[in-house]
Amino acid sequence: MKIGLLLGYAGQDVHLPMDLILEAEKTGFESVWVSEVYGSDVVTPATWILAQTTTIKVGTSIMQIPARSPANAAQTLMTLSQLSGGRFMAGFGSSGPQVVEGWHGVPFGKALTRSREYFQIIRKIMAREKSEFDGEIYQLPYRGEGSVGLGKPLRSILRADNDTPIYSASFTPGGLRMSAELTDGVIPIFMSPEKFDVLRPYLEQGFAKTESQGFHNFEVMPFVPVSLGDDLEACRLPVKEFLALYVGGMGAKAKNFYNDYAKKLGYPEAAVEIQDLYLSGKKAEAVAAVPDELVDEVALVGDAERIRLHAEKWKALENEGIVRRMIITMPTAEALPVLADIFID
Repeated sequence: MKIGLLLGYAGQDVHLPMDLILEAEKTGFESVWVSEVYGSDVVTPATWILAQTTTIKVGTSIMQIPARSPANAAQTLMTLSQLSGGRFMAGFGSSGPQVVEGWHGVPFGKALTRSREYFQIIRKIMAREKSEFDGEIYQLPYRGEGSVGLGKPLRSILRADNDTPIYSASFTPGGLRMSAELTDGVIPIFMSPEKFDVLRPYLEQGFAKTESQGFHNFEVMPFVPVSLGDDLEACRLPVKEFLALYVGGMGAKAKNFYNDYAKKLGYPEAAVEIQDLYLSGKKAEAVAAVPDELVDEVALVGDAERIRLHAEKWKALENEGIVRRMIITMPTAEALPVLADIFID
């Protein structure tokens, strides 16, 4: 199993835990992942880490699709891949309407269409094909309102790059199908390894649209919270806070795919209660309503022996060829050797 660390995004001050990153590299972790919302960007920290490491890969989870043109994203991927000796991995996502419209100032509507066209254009550019595309969202050369009519199809000056992996942080049925069809992998924000069949059909529908895609060359890379300690309830708490935010507060009451997923995992009553409490401002009560069983399904919590025991369900999915890389959230220095001993050969 390949193990990655998610660092998340910066707060008021940009700080990268280089000691933790270098220890992870020394311990055998395969990758480290950085994020962006509406503070620091994601490319600068990725570049900073790549410049100070030698073997560990660096991924973005996520680069916001509305923040950059597809051509600019392709430039970034090709440049960082060359400078790092092939250690850069690109994870993309649509973000949410609050950030897309409130921060980037572009419409959030047709997010799936935008993502589909985005990946298609990036692939063309990285393969050094001409920048020609006639989509609903993107046209290359641009010929819409304000065009002066002088746009010219171009090829990248850089050599072709068909090796840098492109991932999609998708969770909706349509997003999962699109990811399986057009990208190298999907990054679910949380997942139950024991109930992968909830997600499997949508991925297989995407594979069916291609001649070569399948689980053999596609990566399912879930975020897996890890909370190490002797106090089990204390270890579960940060995971419950995370789940309450997504199951309860991410999206409108009638359109929250994380809430729908929790229901499909077998927690319909809890999902409704968590959402009702969270949306009414009772966040502490929403956290308390997250079932222990749900935490134990999607996370690794407790002491080292308990984590080792619960890691077997992830190893079983690895043996099926489904999950070959996990992205650990909430990482601590103390957890690194435990995880390395369990997962890294």
